[in-house]
Amino acid sequence: AISDATLAVSAEAIGIMSVLTEKTIEYSKSRVQFGVPISSFQALQHRMVEMYTACEQSRSLMMWAAMAIADGNDESESALHALKYQIGTAGTRVGEEAVQIHGGMGVTWELDVAHYFKRLTAINLMFGNADWHLDRLAATTAS
Repeated sequence: AISDATLAVSAEAIGIMSVLTEKTIEYSKSRVQFGVPISSFQALQHRMVEMYTACEQSRSLMMWAAMAIADGNDESESALHALKYQIGTAGTRVGEEAVQIHGGMGVTWELDVAHYFKRLTAINLMFGNADWHLDRLAATTAS
């Protein structure tokens, strides 16, 4: 039951991270600074690619965890701990980057970026935070 709930909130987190990435890319194309869209700045492009990569890594880990749990194989516990660690760390990273790239507007309640980041923070704390799952992952792989 806990593993199913963890998969469900992980799927929610991946959806949120994907939306934040899309909204950030969209915003960067419309926000003009120094006469050009901020999406043309290479440093911001790299940050948005990192956001996208974090989403895809999380999605891949979730597929692995879901398949391992469905098959009932020995990797299911490790897969779930790895997934929840990834969701916690990647969710925080994606949320922080979205807020940073949106600037001051990223923390206002008028934009949904702040609401999404708040939800990612709550998801990290559900069923054990990222650090707890990293400890469990280390313990399960060491034995």
